[in-house]
Amino acid sequence: MNSQVGVDVSKAKLDAALLNEQGKYRTKVFANTAGGCAALLDWLAAHVAGGISQVHVCMEATGTYHELLALALHDRGVLVSVANPMKVKRFIEVEGTRNKTDSADARSLARFCRMTRPEAWEAPSKAVRELQALVARLDTLQQMRQSELNRLDVAHGAVQASLQEMIEVLTKSIEEVQRRIRRTIDDDPDLQRRDGLLQSIPGIGERTVAQLLAYIGRPERFKSAKALAAYASVSPLIRQSGTSLNKHHGTHAQGHRELKKALYFPAMTASRFNPVIKAFSQRLKAQNKPNKVVLVACMHKLLAIAFGVLRSGKPFDPSLACSARA
Repeated sequence: MNSQVGVDVSKAKLDAALLNEQGKYRTKVFANTAGGCAALLDWLAAHVAGGISQVHVCMEATGTYHELLALALHDRGVLVSVANPMKVKRFIEVEGTRNKTDSADARSLARFCRMTRPEAWEAPSKAVRELQALVARLDTLQQMRQSELNRLDVAHGAVQASLQEMIEVLTKSIEEVQRRIRRTIDDDPDLQRRDGLLQSIPGIGERTVAQLLAYIGRPERFKSAKALAAYASVSPLIRQSGTSLNKHHGTHAQGHRELKKALYFPAMTASRFNPVIKAFSQRLKAQNKPNKVVLVACMHKLLAIAFGVLRSGKPFDPSLACSARA
């Protein structure tokens, strides 16, 4: 590749830095919207000799904020890498970069891309993209319905009829999206197969299965259960050095927040009804671990079990799952 591009992604904007063969930068800011992604592609095509086929774009994994741009670039045939934020952070520390701005981070990502040549990002299939959109819509509708239900409890009589009407509309919309989610899974052989595998795990219900299918995508893109746990932000964050520093700071902040959230209630359910998670939870409680630590560990364990059945292609087996590391 002749040119490397670093893109610092935030919710609202994309800070892009184009690093050419001569080591010179060209920078520009775009909106993190479909129109902004299209404008970024046009900008690259105008300033890269040989066109966008000669570009390698690198960005950090930022929950879901990076996905719109990553998909837009992938669909246009651009080589895209989505880097682990911790690796980028370590690279910047080694470089000794002092300035911490979005523009500086974009330039650092371009240098990281040139020096490390990170692996290409794997885009989700068309069916998984559709499932992701439907799962996100379902979550939004359910939140809206719950908000209206909460208002109904304290609402004045003059607005109760309006609230009831809106709740009914939202309920019908939720049911329609749920039907479309089911149809999307059933119409795709690969999703249907993985759906059956995940359904075999006690504690994971139909809603969670759809979320896992949407957020994990093809399980083979993760090298291990540990890599998936890091992606889901359920890996413990530990700072330890010598004898004076030994602290646990919860979990890593970076990661897929929706996937982490999707595991919360299933882990609680699994700690009661899944024999493997139940035994694991009881063992941690016997060690006087705080309830929050136990719950996150159960989330981690449940995700490891899900990864195991997906990678092996075999339904849940307690005797095998007991050996899965949490």
